[in-house]
Amino acid sequence: MKFNNSNNTDNTAKQEKNAASKWFGDRHSNPIIPSGLISKINNISNRTTANKMYAGYNNKAWRSSESIDYQEVIKFVNEVTDGKDSQNELIYSLHNIFTNKLNSTFTAFGLYCKQSNCINLKIIDKIGSTFSSRVLLNDSDNPVEQAFTSKRFVFVESNDFLNVHYLNQSAVAILPLIAGRDCIGVMLVGDNNYDAAADIYKLMANYLALFIQNKDLSTKVLMNTDTDALTNLNNHRKFQEILAAEIDKSKRTQTQTSIVIFDINNISQINKDFGAAKGDEIIKLVADKIKQGIRTNDSAARYGGDEIAIILPETTSSEAKYLAEYLTYSLSCCLVDDVGPVKVSVGISTYPKSTQDLEKLLVLAEQAMYISKSKGYKNGMSTIVCSEDFDFWDDTALSSFASVIAKRHASLGINFDEELVNKFHSEDIINQGHLIEVVTSLAGAIDAKDEYTKGHSSAVSRYSEALARALNLPEKDVERIKLGALLHDIGKIGIPESVLRKPSKLTDEEWEIMKQHPTIGAEKVLMPNESLHDLIPIVKYHHEHWDGSGYPEKLKGEEIPLAARIVSVADAYHALISDRPYRKGMSNEKACEILKIGAGVQWDKDLVREFVNISESLYTMM
Repeated sequence: MKFNNSNNTDNTAKQEKNAASKWFGDRHSNPIIPSGLISKINNISNRTTANKMYAGYNNKAWRSSESIDYQEVIKFVNEVTDGKDSQNELIYSLHNIFTNKLNSTFTAFGLYCKQSNCINLKIIDKIGSTFSSRVLLNDSDNPVEQAFTSKRFVFVESNDFLNVHYLNQSAVAILPLIAGRDCIGVMLVGDNNYDAAADIYKLMANYLALFIQNKDLSTKVLMNTDTDALTNLNNHRKFQEILAAEIDKSKRTQTQTSIVIFDINNISQINKDFGAAKGDEIIKLVADKIKQGIRTNDSAARYGGDEIAIILPETTSSEAKYLAEYLTYSLSCCLVDDVGPVKVSVGISTYPKSTQDLEKLLVLAEQAMYISKSKGYKNGMSTIVCSEDFDFWDDTALSSFASVIAKRHASLGINFDEELVNKFHSEDIINQGHLIEVVTSLAGAIDAKDEYTKGHSSAVSRYSEALARALNLPEKDVERIKLGALLHDIGKIGIPESVLRKPSKLTDEEWEIMKQHPTIGAEKVLMPNESLHDLIPIVKYHHEHWDGSGYPEKLKGEEIPLAARIVSVADAYHALISDRPYRKGMSNEKACEILKIGAGVQWDKDLVREFVNISESLYTMM
């Protein structure tokens, strides 16, 4: 059995700007994991991009074009662009101009990444959801590549080529960002009436290109050294350059290259308690010890504020672990006044054993480092973790992966949800127990998107199993219902966080988005796995109503599969007895009363009767 291994909608402009800042902040080092593994953890609880899994399930059109007051637009452009000193501020100003003043349906901005020969697009829709997409510059049929390579404006009648069908259908204008003689990226505008505002769009594309070029030149002037000022190690940019060269060398020579990342623990607290000078003292101490302990052909760099990384050419993971143990021991022997011994967390990944993708290699090393941090210390020493040491579906590993994605990579085309589902698709299932373990972890990661639904899937699975057994269904059917119930909400992996986490009533548009999760779960998560096809009816139809008023297909009565009807009752019951932002969980009696009222309307009355009979025992098990 083979289960195959880019979005939180930000609620405020400030959050959106922060996300954009990560994206545009350093176009020299755009880490990208190839599309796969539906984004496991972009912090399970704090993602920065909306989810591409939703793609293709919203057909409602935006409002039609209105007359444009160009004098007002030009005045507005001058006002909002005046004094902008960062790229993220400018792109969100342009987005607001285009959507609010020119009635465009979406905007997208992308810069060329030479290292990966691609354009990383940040797409922003009408309601503020953001999506990450990557266009590899090897497909001459892609209009983005055509505009970029030809340095000419391209207009297409549909946005299907973006593969983000959650966007409402519209024509798309693709404008190259020309700075001097070079094309540095593209700007996309979804607008069925592009001709009416073409001059303004072109003006803004030219303005954005010049702005980015000037910022880039300023950065290069300031960046007159490859050395970090505090530690005298390589800086992050130089680290990326060296790593790329070493990976290329490893490919040619068929050797291994390892990365070790050291995170100095408690620096924030040390800075708070003793001042930044004490924190800097410790960072320099760690840097000095590492420089003393590595070989002449190894490279050390300041990877982050309190992180130091080393590149070890021609080094296996076991050899890297040996060196890391030595350095960790050396650091533990260093006593700092007022602080004590220096403690670090250590993560290791190795090319090509861990992965053959450079950016994923870094992600895995950071993930291992986070797992090391979670394990703490034993006999005064930190636990050194290699990427091959942990199970992807372990709760700690999932949470650590989420932390890495949220911290560094969410705005660069890595989407936790997509990574998670693609990993699920490629997982080699050993036995039924392994399957249940993986499905439980997957469902738990989805539940964790909303603090009020943690544990929901496992509870619905227990309730569904109990109801199936009360009906004396065959054991094979019981197990199928139990598994299907665990995955009943898996489609929420594709619903924007702003909709899932909204504490107040959803708007009509948001409700239409929410109603797509059964279809997303069935078609995008289960359908690719042939061995899970028997679970599709449970996932797809658990929100159908007995009277035909449900969704997605308005099935009626016994047209709804029995397993889906069972999960529907269990799902509703758990929702009723659980706390929500707007109310406390109900008592068993109140919840059963509501189920009885809806029997024969929303739910199968026979199933409700059986469930009410066993509900008291289920309620006491909470």
